[in-house]
Amino acid sequence: MQELLLFTRQGCCLCEGLAEKLRALDPPQPMRLIDVDTNPDLQQRYGLAVPVLALAASGEDPLRELPRVSPRLAGAQLQAWLIKQGVR
Repeated sequence: MQELLLFTRQGCCLCEGLAEKLRALDPPQPMRLIDVDTNPDLQQRYGLAVPVLALAASGEDPLRELPRVSPRLAGAQLQAWLIKQGVR
């Protein structure tokens, strides 16, 4: 399975909600949380735009940001959205 990167920040309820929904998938999608406030470059890039979901770089494939996830998606709908985005 491809690893997802979730760009987040402390105290962001949307970030926490998306992380919880991704962990609840069956099987859970491998995911790494990255706090944008720990890196000035990431804070500059993402600012208050979090949560941002991306596919981790692998081999020759660069990091790929995914479109914004609707906070209403969960369970099977979220899984279907991930598949539509090419997440396997």
